[in-house]
Amino acid sequence: MILPTMHIPPDRSLIGVGGKILSLLEEPMTVSRLWDDFRDVRSAFPTQATISYHWFLLSLDFLYMIGAIDFERGLLRRLEQ
Repeated sequence: MILPTMHIPPDRSLIGVGGKILSLLEEPMTVSRLWDDFRDVRSAFPTQATISYHWFLLSLDFLYMIGAIDFERGLLRRLEQ
């Protein structure tokens, strides 16, 4: 689930989705804007697995737990390490 496995391709694993999310967070943005941007990028690659909003939120939770993002005043922002 977090890492790719034989049954979960890299573009669907939480770490893969999280990496794409981090690449989109060049500036602080709302969750809804990030979701829209994420879907736009994913739609450009029709061979990639479909990601539900629920899976997207799990990826955000994962990124928050490892200290990669923060949520403040309604905006998500990437934390530099």
